[in-house]
Amino acid sequence: MADRVESGPGTGAGSDYLAARQLKAGSASWVLLAGLGVAYVISGDYAGWHFGLAQGGWGGLAIAAVLMAVMYACMVLGLAEMSSALPAAGGGYTFARVAMGPWGGFATGAAILLEYAVAPAAIATFIGGYVESLGLFGITDGWWVYLACYVLFIGIHLLGVGEALKVTFVITAIALAGLLLFALGAVGSFDTANLTDIPVGDAAGASPFLPFGVVGVWASFPFAIWFFLAVEGVPLAAEEARDPVRAVPRGIIVAMGVLAVSAAAVLFLAPGAQGSLGLSTSDNPLVSALEAGSGGSTWLSTTVNYIGLLGLIASFFSIIYAYSRQTFALSRAGYLPRVLSRTNGRKAPTLALIVPGAIGFVLAATGNGDILINLAVFGATLSYVLMMVAHQVLRVRNPDMTRPYRTPGGRITTGVALVLALAAVVATFLVDVVAALCALGAFALFMAYFGFYSRHHLVASAPDEEFAALAKAEEELG
Repeated sequence: MADRVESGPGTGAGSDYLAARQLKAGSASWVLLAGLGVAYVISGDYAGWHFGLAQGGWGGLAIAAVLMAVMYACMVLGLAEMSSALPAAGGGYTFARVAMGPWGGFATGAAILLEYAVAPAAIATFIGGYVESLGLFGITDGWWVYLACYVLFIGIHLLGVGEALKVTFVITAIALAGLLLFALGAVGSFDTANLTDIPVGDAAGASPFLPFGVVGVWASFPFAIWFFLAVEGVPLAAEEARDPVRAVPRGIIVAMGVLAVSAAAVLFLAPGAQGSLGLSTSDNPLVSALEAGSGGSTWLSTTVNYIGLLGLIASFFSIIYAYSRQTFALSRAGYLPRVLSRTNGRKAPTLALIVPGAIGFVLAATGNGDILINLAVFGATLSYVLMMVAHQVLRVRNPDMTRPYRTPGGRITTGVALVLALAAVVATFLVDVVAALCALGAFALFMAYFGFYSRHHLVASAPDEEFAALAKAEEELG
């Protein structure tokens, strides 16, 4: 049946329109949401972060990691407040839509979608590297792995959110156990001298602790972000959570706490076991560190290698969920083609899963994981800037909005996150200006599509638009 939706700004939609676009409510407890938040990020402990050693040395990456941890902690507290007040599948896009109107909302949603479409592609390249290093199935060409990942895991998501989140939780628990095994194995080989074994360069402020100088700290931001990238996606599960007003804030805060601990352990123990110089060029940093410390392959390094593959799969699998829900929310409200938000009999958004997955596969086939990281980080940090602006605006313009959870420190907390996020956006250009410009170009295409077409075809009865209309009415009454 065709969608009975009139064209024009802020138009309504027939009941059949939203009936074909329903997610499965009540499928996720706060524990599953915390597991989802960890799953989004857990692959960052196994691969990706170590490229920052070549940008800033261990000291530069360590300082960057602390600053980015502060940014994420402050941002998560702001998102917890907004998600309790505005529980919708759009997550950050919904918050920005209510605070800054359709342009601000779509800009935020487009940046988030850029992040979530590219991040799985980067992770797929790391999965391919793990599969090849383990000699699994005799595969020597990674694109077969990328294709299998997208087809298999999108297929599982099409079965429904409850099944998908339970699979994610189990895989994530195993991945965390792998990190614990790594820590137990690496601690015996730890040597503080290994942390600062990169030769000192001639940059301003260079030292054994900062071999690439002060600018190396800044250039390390995108790779320090890889320890936490995508934890902000927990609010995307709001419409499928049990008691979202309480479950989403609790889930995202617990997830951030777990990730901070795991990031600190990996950042100290892996370079301390092998040496920052050798680790900076490794294809498999945790396994490489264990083998360097023990003088070769052991049962422990092999076990961590296999579990590391599961960690990568956990993030890949869960970010598929994130991009599908962001695409679903933007499509349901008319910002993207409406056909993308149709759900199947199990309440899973079919084309919202398949279309970004096809784009991601093409990106993964390039095999440039480090470049893809920079693309994803650009989208992520731009969205962080916009979401933190949204928190500031909502506090000023809608002070009486019902907020079951309130950010400790209020606007000061999210102001800290905003400043650090701005610095992180600039850092993507320091690492790879071409990749950052490509990401900026993709974002500009999204905004052009909105400006010329979709802003004239929004759906007023979509939950995100209704939240915005209600907030505007309350502001006018106030």
